[in-house]
Amino acid sequence: MTTGQTPVMEIRHVFKRFDATQALDDVSLILYPGEVHALIGENGAGKSTLIKIMTGIHRPDQGELLLDDEPIEVHNSQEAQGYGIAAIYQEPMVFPDLNVAENIFISHRTFGPIVRWKQMYREAERILTQLDVKLDVRQPARGLTLAAQQAVEIAKAISLQVRVLIMDEPTASLSAHEVRQLFNIVDALKEQGVAILFIGHRLEEVFEIGDRITVLRDGKWISSTPRAQVTADAIIRDMVGRKVEDFFVKSQTESGERLLSVHGLGKEGVFQDINFDIHQGEVLGFAGLVGSRRTDVGLALFGIEQADEGQIIFDGQERKIGSPQQALDLGIAYMSEDRRKLGLVMPMSITTNISLPTLKNYLSSLGLIKHKDEMATAEHFREELTIRSPSVEVEVEKLSGGNQQKVMLSKWLNANPKLLILDEPTRGIDVGAKADVHHLVNDLAAQGIAIILISSDLPEVLAMSDRVLVMREGRQMGVFTRDEATQEVVMTAAMGQNHAKNQTVVETRA
Repeated sequence: MTTGQTPVMEIRHVFKRFDATQALDDVSLILYPGEVHALIGENGAGKSTLIKIMTGIHRPDQGELLLDDEPIEVHNSQEAQGYGIAAIYQEPMVFPDLNVAENIFISHRTFGPIVRWKQMYREAERILTQLDVKLDVRQPARGLTLAAQQAVEIAKAISLQVRVLIMDEPTASLSAHEVRQLFNIVDALKEQGVAILFIGHRLEEVFEIGDRITVLRDGKWISSTPRAQVTADAIIRDMVGRKVEDFFVKSQTESGERLLSVHGLGKEGVFQDINFDIHQGEVLGFAGLVGSRRTDVGLALFGIEQADEGQIIFDGQERKIGSPQQALDLGIAYMSEDRRKLGLVMPMSITTNISLPTLKNYLSSLGLIKHKDEMATAEHFREELTIRSPSVEVEVEKLSGGNQQKVMLSKWLNANPKLLILDEPTRGIDVGAKADVHHLVNDLAAQGIAIILISSDLPEVLAMSDRVLVMREGRQMGVFTRDEATQEVVMTAAMGQNHAKNQTVVETRA
């Protein structure tokens, strides 16, 4: 950004309230051409509300938006596009049955009632070349990777002469290679003078791509600083008001009796020869790269997927787990990595979601639901897990991601599990909500609950686990104690390489 450069867009002293919740409280933001402005904050900090005001979904109660120093009013997304303001999200919104070019120009009306196909394909190719993206413009969108779909969304924004591009958690579901491709596109957009508002939770990415970093907390503006003048520790303190060392809190606890033993567990074509024990009060981390099949093992233990070989001994007896209900009856609960599709019923209330797996406990003798008992349970978890919501009757789709995650945890804790399988429990939530989840895991282990922690966040696995099981392409590569499980050792095993300090890798592969 050049000193004295005129901002493309300004948000000045914006306020927004929803019932009892003050979502934005005097927030201001300046976006410059050719600059990536990173916006971060805890879930519930007000980031989503600010985006919706910029794109016309919500109107501010007070404050104003300016474009080129002139006040504007944005009433809907079409008006936002007219001003050159566009947004792409974590899950791209492409039409799977249309091809790449059709998706890029779906919002255009300049082609008239008769589509000029050759012109459209040429223009689509020109835009993708401009972004250094190699895609067949005639290819159906259905077969595109998430990264390619996001490239199509960005190309669509470019076709609409975007001046302000909002990128909301665009890397959450991407591999490291795909993130690099996306950042190359961002660099190309900067060269073209586009102002980019980048919302992310991964601080390493924010520091890599951001030129300026703004922090929101509880709907308020906290700080806005050039990247070169701020540290990760300072940013985290601004976000949550806590020190970095407070985030990973696993304390040493003595594990109890053996709860689960798995011997030679396998599912044809998915995973094979999985062997481990877990004791009461122990956290067993599952680590591995994308495609390692960690989740599939968790699904088999919960009865969603059926293992076709091996032995499961739970509470001293051999068990055949053929359904989630059988798993629940034994005392096994599984929190899915996909809270929107598999974890929560988004249009339903906090109360209903928490009671769903144990609904029989809330039925009267006449078979009617005892709603007061349901609400009392939900209120208990809202207080215990600090779920930010004005009421337990609020639909979970209206909550921030971190609070949705806490509702999903509450749902399974309400089943009083002996073994809790947590699959990516902190994916897509901010560092403050992560700290809350880590404290909860620590407390649950101290209460004697055995926990399998499946996570792609290696620092999280290393910090929170008593032992770490490493998988690669459906095979177990080794089990390491807390002292043995360094980042180097775990990554070496996850990549299928031997390590001098780890003979287990060779033995389990034989």
